[in-house]
Amino acid sequence: MGETEAKSTNGALHTHSSADSTALASPEDQPPICGPQHAIIEKSILPHTLPASTVAENLNTHLDHGLSSDEAAARLERDGMNTIKTSKGPSLWEIFLAQVANALTMVLIAVTVLSFAIDDYIEGAVVAAVIVLNIVVGLVQDYRAEQTIQSLYALSTPKCKVIRNGVSDTVKAETLVKGDIVALATGDMIPADLRLIQGINLATDEALLTGESIAMSKKPEAVFQEADMPIGDRTNLVYSGSSVTRGRGTGIVIATAMETEVGQIAELLRQEKRDTTGKSPLAKFLIKAYTSFRGIMGLEGTPLQVTLSKFALLLFGLAILLAIIVFSASKFNISDEVLLYGICVGVAVIPESLLAVLTVTMAVATKAMVKGNVIVRQMPSLEAVGGVTNICSDKTGTLTQGRMITRKVWLRNDLEGSVTGAGDPYDPGSGTVSWSAPLAGSVLSQFLTTLTLCNNSTVTDGRKEPETDSSSVTTANDSDSQWRAMGEPTEIALKVFAMRFGKNHSNGDELLAEHPFDSSIKCMSVVYGNKIEGTRTAYTKGAVEVMLTYLDEDEKFKGDILAKADSLAEQGLRVLCIASKSMSDSQAEDVNDRAKVEKNLKFLGLAGLYDPPRQETAGAIEACHGAGITVHMVTGDHIKTATSIAYEIGLIKKGMDLPPNAVMAAADFGALSDDQIDQIEYLPVVLARCSPLTKVRMIQALHRRKAFCIMTGDGVNDSPALKQADVGIAMGDRGSDVAKEASDMVLTDDNFASIVTGIKEGRRLSDNIQKFLLHLLTSNLAQVILLLIGLAFKDGDNNSVFPLSPLEILWANLITSSPLALGLGLEEAQPDILQRPPRSLRTGVFTKDLVRDQLVYGTCMGSVCLMVFMLVAYAGQGFVDLNTGCNTDGGGQCNLIFEARATTFATLSFLLLVTSWEVKHFHRSLFAMDERYSGPLSVFRTIYHNKFLFWSVIAGFLITFPLIYIPVFNTEVFKHRGLTWEWGVVAGGVVLYIALIESWKAVKRAFGLGVDHHPTGGMTV
Repeated sequence: MGETEAKSTNGALHTHSSADSTALASPEDQPPICGPQHAIIEKSILPHTLPASTVAENLNTHLDHGLSSDEAAARLERDGMNTIKTSKGPSLWEIFLAQVANALTMVLIAVTVLSFAIDDYIEGAVVAAVIVLNIVVGLVQDYRAEQTIQSLYALSTPKCKVIRNGVSDTVKAETLVKGDIVALATGDMIPADLRLIQGINLATDEALLTGESIAMSKKPEAVFQEADMPIGDRTNLVYSGSSVTRGRGTGIVIATAMETEVGQIAELLRQEKRDTTGKSPLAKFLIKAYTSFRGIMGLEGTPLQVTLSKFALLLFGLAILLAIIVFSASKFNISDEVLLYGICVGVAVIPESLLAVLTVTMAVATKAMVKGNVIVRQMPSLEAVGGVTNICSDKTGTLTQGRMITRKVWLRNDLEGSVTGAGDPYDPGSGTVSWSAPLAGSVLSQFLTTLTLCNNSTVTDGRKEPETDSSSVTTANDSDSQWRAMGEPTEIALKVFAMRFGKNHSNGDELLAEHPFDSSIKCMSVVYGNKIEGTRTAYTKGAVEVMLTYLDEDEKFKGDILAKADSLAEQGLRVLCIASKSMSDSQAEDVNDRAKVEKNLKFLGLAGLYDPPRQETAGAIEACHGAGITVHMVTGDHIKTATSIAYEIGLIKKGMDLPPNAVMAAADFGALSDDQIDQIEYLPVVLARCSPLTKVRMIQALHRRKAFCIMTGDGVNDSPALKQADVGIAMGDRGSDVAKEASDMVLTDDNFASIVTGIKEGRRLSDNIQKFLLHLLTSNLAQVILLLIGLAFKDGDNNSVFPLSPLEILWANLITSSPLALGLGLEEAQPDILQRPPRSLRTGVFTKDLVRDQLVYGTCMGSVCLMVFMLVAYAGQGFVDLNTGCNTDGGGQCNLIFEARATTFATLSFLLLVTSWEVKHFHRSLFAMDERYSGPLSVFRTIYHNKFLFWSVIAGFLITFPLIYIPVFNTEVFKHRGLTWEWGVVAGGVVLYIALIESWKAVKRAFGLGVDHHPTGGMTV
């Protein structure tokens, strides 16, 4: 096949084609399985180098009778069950610890302890309730997600046919042991790694292991000399997890469980991220302790997790600093009252409801994603996917459908047909066939007959086949039928093409002989006879380069055939040659002689097949480019096929000048050192003939460029890269269990376009997190400004008078702000959300624009609150000492302070309500925020559009009045009292605040502050 083997610097085996190789791909262009050569579990024998009889002897089994039941039971007891050891997901206890072990929760716990320590039981109980709410919501959501993903694991208890005691029996695959004799038939899943004993026309689909969409033909009789030959070239072996696409056979179990090739890849996923091989016990302990500490502190994980953990630690430090400032103002004469004030200031700087709001918002977004066919296993990964810069996607079954389709045919007399618009590869009525010339006088009928008869696949919609004129060129099919197929993908594609024209049976002809497909001969022939007419006809299909020698055509015509085959191959198609001939009565004895059947054939045409892209893939790729995201195709398929698909789905633009390394073979990529890879300006957008380790190396190269990566895939061979990626996304329908185990998210419909939905949802979530962060932090900054400057408000005993009581602070932070922040978390996506570049991973959600706005909003809000307190407390009497005892007790002498405090509380509450509408957009005015609405009354439609937020504002407004006016409750609990003329001060403060914020937004628009620059799309790395 013109292939050579090369070792990469990382030890992986790669295969590349020589310069003269083409994609004249017969189904036998078998790529080597480039699995990890440093196998975790070494097999004790090399069965591909030994005859089956020797393997049976080494395993103490009998080729015909198999093991005895007693021996099988003993081996099962010794070796264990034939199951892949994958994690069953975190336990309920582990999920609970994950909710507790984060920096913000630790800070809240510290606040609770201090509150109870100074006998402030109300405040301590409120913060404790917040902690419990955070933990419960996160625990329930994560546990439900894990239970959902466990239900997706497809291979529950598969069964297989095994020969024991000389009798065929059906047993659970998990009870297989080494030495068992397993019988295989078309459609069977292979339960363990087997050394084949015998096989008839046997081929297996190893796409989940190799990424190759073409079935691999097997040679049970082959014995190889090379001990370390690529696994895919060991055609006398079949592998666990693959399926039989045609033929039948038997084999000896040579490896089970973790010793299988699938098991060895699964073992890679169980390794620690930090390799401690060769380290001393002390070094291992220190590494583990360091990793655990970073985990508890929240310094490991997605950008949002790390950012919020760092933010919580910063706030904790700031709270301590502010408390020290309060204590220093009293010259460290710390009475209970001073200590309480210090804690109030510390509490004011901490957004207690942040975790609760964040958790609930993510839970709501996760449920929305489930409706969009995406299951989120880890809630933070949903936000993380919104910041992705690069997607590395497997081709087979992800970008493409993982099924073959006959795309083009070329009949003799230069008649070409093309299939377009085929959505379902199994549905003969899907799409249309167009021809370059009229069909009259063509060999189409003989061509279709050959496709139908020289074929062992089955395609059906589950109903009785209609009688159809074989010469018809159209087929009427019920579009609602559910089409199913069994067999080798290439033969299914040919059968479906024939069925487009009503060809699906032999018209009464009898099969006289079959010469099955063989990888050395690369063709298949059948001979059919009609007893009534006394005719015999041979039908043959095979690789072009082989079939040319069998054709009874002149050299010029053969040259034309080869040139056309080359042309189709350049389009990424796998090309088969179709031929037939009539056999006379004198040749009746020749039907069983393959050499005589396969000579002097009449050329009928060429069939070009390919694995079609999913219908939604091109649009999804375009959306990714528009969002500034680079998509890389990493596949085990041929470089020409991969490149052709890349052009078809828009991954590479036609007519675009490509960088030198835009398309690379894995062998060339693997031959480069890390330094050489880092010197490449753009990493390849198409990386063909990949091994699992090549995909991992690609992810690592992107990480060195500070990229944030998604890896998508469905095969076992994708699993190590899924784990290495920042966000691993597995396919839920046809994806392997190992891939699902390694992933952060699972697409239940295997739809690449769902990833774009996930990215959009992630960006919407990120935007909304910024909105409610701005809202919460504005409140915190305003309170800090108010309380710090409030140190100057002294009573007769030289104690500071609280502008806000401790419970008022908690009420504003928890009761007033939380529903507003949650409402902001439910904001719909901005129309241009997929036309913006990914956010900076360095800044995360805390962008310069967010910090700047928070400082302006918080300063304005704190200043207004400070102003209204001073107006009420000092109006008419000047800046004098206030009455004593008004922080903890009430009384007639405290009426003025209580009224000032109530005015400040009402103002702060109303400003928080207004701010929730202002932060819906960081630049647009509240009075012209939504482009869909215009006119002087558009503001009302804007604020009502998010109904949850609207009613949260209304509820917050209404509940303020009873808090201020209910007797005893207001003075004893909140330390304030009812207002009269002071409502005018409150209204004036709100109007002033709105004017300040609208003026700031106008400045931002005028100077372009915080405006994202739109990407041009395409390659960004």
